[in-house]
Amino acid sequence: MTQRRPVEDDGRVGRRLEGIPGFGIDRVAAAAGTDPDVLRLENLDTDVPPHPHVVEVTRAAVGRDEANSYLPFSGLDEMKQAVASLIRRRGGPDYDPFGEIVITQGDGDNMLDALLALTDPGDEVILTDPTYAGMIQRVRLVGAVPRLVPLLGDDRGWRLDLDALSAAVSDATQALFLAPSIPTGWVPNDQEWDAIAGICRDRTITLLYWAGMEGIVFGGRPILLPSALEGMRDLTVTCGTVSLEQRMIGWRVGWMVARAELAPSLALVHIYNGIVISGFGQIGAAAALVLGDADVRSAVAEWERRHAELLRQCEGLPLVPAHGGWSALIDAEACGLDAPTLSDRLLDHKVAATPMTAWGDSVAPRHVRLVFSNEPIERLALLGERLRGAIGA
Repeated sequence: MTQRRPVEDDGRVGRRLEGIPGFGIDRVAAAAGTDPDVLRLENLDTDVPPHPHVVEVTRAAVGRDEANSYLPFSGLDEMKQAVASLIRRRGGPDYDPFGEIVITQGDGDNMLDALLALTDPGDEVILTDPTYAGMIQRVRLVGAVPRLVPLLGDDRGWRLDLDALSAAVSDATQALFLAPSIPTGWVPNDQEWDAIAGICRDRTITLLYWAGMEGIVFGGRPILLPSALEGMRDLTVTCGTVSLEQRMIGWRVGWMVARAELAPSLALVHIYNGIVISGFGQIGAAAALVLGDADVRSAVAEWERRHAELLRQCEGLPLVPAHGGWSALIDAEACGLDAPTLSDRLLDHKVAATPMTAWGDSVAPRHVRLVFSNEPIERLALLGERLRGAIGA
């Protein structure tokens, strides 16, 4: 019998992976292990459960033939209708559920689908710094070039540098890719949305809007959908998910919403990237959206209480308050440390928190993210002493 020669590993990988780092979240989580005394502030999880009705609807759907099929590729009708209803309920425009909405596998593949449909290699995509690392690296994966615009943080929160935003736009700009609240807690105000929409309208640039946390806003702020702004319906591609507001991370159901001329291209990419979405997951997700926003508001109230406790624990420290979302950033360099060192020291003090080294260019790498959505207030009350111990304050 002829022996097969072993394949030598010369370390070669596709060039599209060059310069793309890991999240860092998994490293911190692995280092924290399963120690129950560690405060788990490293990952966007939450212990606030999904609505019990949603769990029951999903459980009832498991095993049904129509919930266990490859078809339809672009999603179940009831899920598409639920997404269209959600957008209308929040003041957005009308979208045709069957011609302008594509259902996807959660809050990752929809972003990649949209970028593959919207950009060619070498196109530029504008993002904020900091932003979700999964957005920056997906831009690179499709061969486009991220152009980062700083968010400016202080004790009042984050604001977008509008002068830098204007300067970042060029003839190569194909899209603005924005995600309110993740990871900073930045919620755009009217002036910022006006500037963003103005650039899109004046230059016919697409706004790729990650809407996963649009309903998680604090301080009585309104929920604002950019597709509802003047002239923005057909310039906006919305990527949404039930992972965050509805706390349905494991269901892996999301969506893309776009004008009728673009939606078929999004659907085509989805077929070859994702193929099919969990049928019983969609049935549960549709039930969650149909419940309305009262359930979301209840969850948001709990997250806002936890955010308030985080602020109390970090009083006097360079933490930028969040206006929404599940996390806030502390400036490690203002504490006299770099972010990886602060993260390591926090682990020594039984706090798991992720350095933002892969989440931006000049602003993000200064910071460590503190996720407040996955620990109850009683445990968050332990943070202040441990954080000051790690800093040496």
